[in-house]
Amino acid sequence: MALTVSLVVFAGIIVLVLLRTGYLRLWPAFAAALFGFTLASTGIAPAITSGISSVAGWISSFG
Repeated sequence: MALTVSLVVFAGIIVLVLLRTGYLRLWPAFAAALFGFTLASTGIAPAITSGISSVAGWISSFG
């Protein structure tokens, strides 16, 4: 759970920075968020979560 919350906060900060700098516009960001919510309700969501956890574990092994 802590990894999920920190990943969401990190992704939110990145999106805010991209919006403020002009590299990302509001409507494409909104469309990407809707796509993410839609993707989370499909059958591939557990595979994506597993992949993110694997990458996070791989990154944490360097520390």
